[in-house]
Amino acid sequence: MAAVARALRGPRARWPRRIAVVVAALVVVPVVTAGAALRVTYMGDLQDGTRTRGRDAVWMGHAWVDGRKDDADLAAFARRVRGTGIRDLYVHTGPLEHDGTLPADLYPKAAWLIAAVHRTLPGVRVHAWLGDVLAGEGPDGLRLSRAATREAVLGSARQVLAAGYDGVHLDLEPLHSGDRDFLLLLDELHALTRGRGATLSVSTAQIDPLPALHAAAGALTGHPKWWSQAYFAQVARRVDQVAVMSYDTAMPLESLYGGYVAQQTALALEVTPRSTDLLMGLPFYREEDMSHHGYAETPAAAIHGVRLALGRDDVHRERFGVALYVDFAATESDWAAYRDGWGATSRG
Repeated sequence: MAAVARALRGPRARWPRRIAVVVAALVVVPVVTAGAALRVTYMGDLQDGTRTRGRDAVWMGHAWVDGRKDDADLAAFARRVRGTGIRDLYVHTGPLEHDGTLPADLYPKAAWLIAAVHRTLPGVRVHAWLGDVLAGEGPDGLRLSRAATREAVLGSARQVLAAGYDGVHLDLEPLHSGDRDFLLLLDELHALTRGRGATLSVSTAQIDPLPALHAAAGALTGHPKWWSQAYFAQVARRVDQVAVMSYDTAMPLESLYGGYVAQQTALALEVTPRSTDLLMGLPFYREEDMSHHGYAETPAAAIHGVRLALGRDDVHRERFGVALYVDFAATESDWAAYRDGWGATSRG
């Protein structure tokens, strides 16, 4: 009986291990395959004509408009970016209130900054970076589904344009793929900015690296990190610039991160209208957490990936650039990687 009992226990005891092997294979095999594909995407020679077009941007902190920065700070910044492709400054001017309004006392030095930039860096534009947390994944935040809130955001845009800003840069997160209320807001904002001769730009999520991945991620985690490529295209058609936040990817190696950025660049190039500026974000900061490994997500890897994709897919596209995130966390090595990898312009 003992032998019979052992014989019956044996196969049953092995089933959990077999299930674990199958589950591991279902998880590991796609990950390994995807990793190999990204490595391949990161391979190849860089093509001529894949350097700056003079349409780059940098996200800048709130200190530039609240009184903490002065003429000496701007002079130092101007020396750093003069001769590069930097054309647009996304200066943090919010945050918006959850009802869409913008307190005017948040940016007391905006007029100084705008005038000083125009004087010191001719041709460089200053955008009001406005953002807020959306209420889609929690009880608090801005609710785009409310017409009154969208009208208030429109009023905030009028407010910063009246203050002299050259454009509005919108960053609302977490914004889920397919959000129709965001598209309605963009239509209203673009009508406003066009009428004022100003620029409308938006920070965008990354594009599904696999079809419908945003839907799967949303079902599993409640936080669909990616947008569908079709939704990205809908957003890009409604603005003057899209700046893809192509960082916080959780990639553990430079080669994987660079391959991922190359893939993101290719996906964005496919659907961004030629009348819209496409900017790919570069990580000018260091963090170590589950979503970002600073040793892997480097500006050099991102630039290499951007240049590979541009050379393969649309080397002659003029309305293209990179966007640097963020000025107050950037190191000398970040700026050197940008200059050395992406190049300089002839603008003095």
